[in-house]
Amino acid sequence: MKTHTLTRSFGLALLAIACAMAQGQAWADTVRMKDLGKLQGWRENALVGTGIVTGLAGTGDSSTSRAARQALSNTISQFNLTVPPEQIQSRNVAMVTITAALPPFAREGDTIDITVSSAGDARSLVGGTLLLAPMKAANGKVYALAQGSLSVGGYRYDANGNVVQKNHPTTASIPNGATVEVGLNARMQTEDHKVVFVLNEQDYTTANRVADAINRQLGTGLARATDASGIEIAVPAESRDRLVAFVARLESVTVEPDRRAKVVVNERTGTVVSGGDVRIDKVAISHGDIKLSITNQTTASQPIGLIGQNLPGVRTALVTNTRIDVEEQNGPGYLAGSNTVADLVRSLSMMKTNTRDIISILRAVKAAGALHAELIVQ
Repeated sequence: MKTHTLTRSFGLALLAIACAMAQGQAWADTVRMKDLGKLQGWRENALVGTGIVTGLAGTGDSSTSRAARQALSNTISQFNLTVPPEQIQSRNVAMVTITAALPPFAREGDTIDITVSSAGDARSLVGGTLLLAPMKAANGKVYALAQGSLSVGGYRYDANGNVVQKNHPTTASIPNGATVEVGLNARMQTEDHKVVFVLNEQDYTTANRVADAINRQLGTGLARATDASGIEIAVPAESRDRLVAFVARLESVTVEPDRRAKVVVNERTGTVVSGGDVRIDKVAISHGDIKLSITNQTTASQPIGLIGQNLPGVRTALVTNTRIDVEEQNGPGYLAGSNTVADLVRSLSMMKTNTRDIISILRAVKAAGALHAELIVQ
């Protein structure tokens, strides 16, 4: 007899409630402005380029990759050596793409980290070296030059049909692998001597509080909230030549931001993250458990009375009978009234409710209108 048992219980998973606090513990009253956002104009710029990686141990692009052969031929031609692409058969070379982020205040000579990814059919970039390659921005201008030895966080080895691989050996990084050739000077101050502070999370209440805090701590009438994310700040005449000092004072302004109630759940990892003060209205919760059992029983059917008569086609037959049993047990019941999500999750955990069932319960509470928070499912 062969029995398969399927249950809807996933086992007791690790429950992570990052913001669930002990009784009596409170949130921080104020935070600095620099922790709430940034000045408009502070942004990273994406750089991209293509190049070739050499020095691979037979794990590079195959001979069918014309792009790699053409790129190597072009590189060799710069050193007064002409080799047609058709004559290049090396598997020690790979065509790659290069990406990086240029900081907003990068200066000529600074170095930045780069990521190198295979663009062909190379099996691994372990041991490779990136040859000098330009990196361009969206405007087509070259802002950095990349070169260096690759750092790969994996490997791939194969022989006689056996393959051993760890992580993704076709992607690598080069710390400080690109040198900035053209610096940037992010413009913070507008022509009418104003700067705009942009919140990381849009909220009208927080924007209004930021403007009030600036006017209260730096000077009346300097700031006004233009929308849910932008605060326009006038630079005083005495600070226009010392803008860095003014911005430093601006970053130190303390604000009491408004908080949106959120509950974040991740079904892949079984994680629940909630603010400790997210409220739940009075609600009754009952959660059941279903156990499904599938049993296969095989018996032999004998042709009684025909055995020994030497009749063609007469033989013993095997017959399989399948039985399915469904058992539904009454799960834990819970009555919540003016509690928090942290209280609810703590109570369900004490009743041995696994994390994925807790996620289902939170969804049902949200659908019932008893959860006063934004439910984010990742």
